[in-house]
Amino acid sequence: MKELELKYGCNPNQKPSKIYMNEGELPIKVLCGKPGYINFLDAFNGWQLVKELKKATGLPAATSFKHVSPAGAAVGLPLDETLAKIYWVDDVEELSPLACAYARARGADRMSSFGDFISLSDVCDVSTAKLIKREVSDGVIAPGYEPEALEILKQKKKGNYAVIEIDPDYEPNPIEHKEVFGITFEQGRNELVIDDELLANVVTDNKEIPKEAKIDLAIALITLKYTQSNSVCYAKGGQAIGIGAGQQSRIHCTRLAGQKADNWWLRQSPKVLGLQFVDSIGRADRDNSIDLYIGDEYMDVLAEGTWQNIFKVKPEVFTREEKRAWLDKMTDVSLGSDAFFPFGDNIERAHKSGVKYIAQPGGSVRDDNVISTCNKYNMAMAFTGIRLFHH
Repeated sequence: MKELELKYGCNPNQKPSKIYMNEGELPIKVLCGKPGYINFLDAFNGWQLVKELKKATGLPAATSFKHVSPAGAAVGLPLDETLAKIYWVDDVEELSPLACAYARARGADRMSSFGDFISLSDVCDVSTAKLIKREVSDGVIAPGYEPEALEILKQKKKGNYAVIEIDPDYEPNPIEHKEVFGITFEQGRNELVIDDELLANVVTDNKEIPKEAKIDLAIALITLKYTQSNSVCYAKGGQAIGIGAGQQSRIHCTRLAGQKADNWWLRQSPKVLGLQFVDSIGRADRDNSIDLYIGDEYMDVLAEGTWQNIFKVKPEVFTREEKRAWLDKMTDVSLGSDAFFPFGDNIERAHKSGVKYIAQPGGSVRDDNVISTCNKYNMAMAFTGIRLFHH
């Protein structure tokens, strides 16, 4: 198959639309559904991300994409009891490593992952397919599917769920093209390999970056490689916990990603874990309610006449002081940035979210200020010398 006609492009008025190869055949098979233009953008970007994560860590990897940027990315480390609960998988008896990777990728920012496109580094197994089946999602791409897993996925959306199989051995042309306004752009593909060598130039007083942090920094940097710039990624425990994408200002990007990381941690607090939802409320509505409860608009779910539709027992207000006290317990977070930090204010904001390890290109005229701010908090920061813009 050299080309595949699509229903429309980014929007319904953009017709005709198709994907095609100038040379050879498409490296994919559509096993179910009719993926659209944005679906394929998410699928191909996500596949590159998880393929690199698997190569870098040796672990199964998954990512949850929305609008051509990841909402979450993770490797297949086991879930503890708390993470299983906040990811709504505590009712599942056994999760495969690949299923753990997807639960983490989906669970990092469940609000953003609603209606995601999933990419898996390994053959989709039954355990992973069962998790996917119960989430609101547009589709999945993987190098293969176990027969029973494929049958499970084909039941989604009344048989219209997009299931794509990609040739894991496919290698694209080293020169890539993109057309904008009738004008063709050409560049070499970003074939940069992200490994420990990128973290060798530690410029802070604290030179210690343990193995676990190096894995998290690799996850952050590989995630940034496929995230719309400007982008910043917080990572901890084998997964991205906060991704800021497409911001014109780096400090706004750091704040956005930091707020998402904070929300991930606040969801693990006793106050949130103790919320008693009414039996009829679904996972998406629980996610929305938790997001409001831990935010500044908490009265939207605690107002009289409203909370009764959500909770069995009215929760106490999660005060700003209580939230800050809980956030102060979040430690050893890793942070990656796709370009240099121009001011120390980014480090100040990162510190509030428990960041201890940083990887960024370096090269700002204010590097000394950024380094001294890291030293103030005993952070270890590596200058990679490599920018990771993606557009």
